[in-house]
Amino acid sequence: MTEPLHPATYCVAVLGGSFDPVHNGHIALAEYFVNVLAPDVLRIIPTGNPWQKYGLQAEAAQRVEMVNLAFKPLETSTMPVLIDQQEIRRATSTYTIDTLKLLRQELGNDVSIIFLMGADQLQHLNTWQNWRELFDYAHLCAASRPGYDLALSQVPKEVMQEFTLRNGTPQQIRSTSHGLGYLASDLAVDISSTDIRSKLQLGQQPEDLLPKAVLDYIAQHHLYQSQS
Repeated sequence: MTEPLHPATYCVAVLGGSFDPVHNGHIALAEYFVNVLAPDVLRIIPTGNPWQKYGLQAEAAQRVEMVNLAFKPLETSTMPVLIDQQEIRRATSTYTIDTLKLLRQELGNDVSIIFLMGADQLQHLNTWQNWRELFDYAHLCAASRPGYDLALSQVPKEVMQEFTLRNGTPQQIRSTSHGLGYLASDLAVDISSTDIRSKLQLGQQPEDLLPKAVLDYIAQHHLYQSQS
């Protein structure tokens, strides 16, 4: 059932992820949409027990601290950055649809909720729990990176059709509560947490892929070291 749209005068951008570890690609995605959409708040939600990922290596508290170190520099006098631990506190598997429902209950109907995602997530969106219902609670905005083209050949047909049908401008997204989609194809960042963990396990210091504060935290807490 499609929820009715409401006009919105307040805008919350939401970025979720396992952040194991958080890296410059996550930051670039957030910065890109902060510049495009000018949200009133940037809300970062580290996953607790993501159903499509297994074996998170860093503990939840460590991932929260790394996220705090990475994203707090984006905070301004007009746009606070909030680290939301609701998924970590959830004992069961975490699904985006449940998180967005809770956010809508918390924030009310007159707020624009914008869920940010990378193109790699967009390519698997049709496997997410009740993925079409996500639009009943938020706008969905995705940006590509090299190797994750937003072309029809790269994104499931039903996902591309949904975004095409719901295509909105930044102003429309800011001024309505939910229901629109936005695809951007000019975010030139190609970083993955998996590659970073591999480098760290080999004893490398990928200084160009992580904020220095996060890399220092990883070193201080001996994270992602080889198990041998």
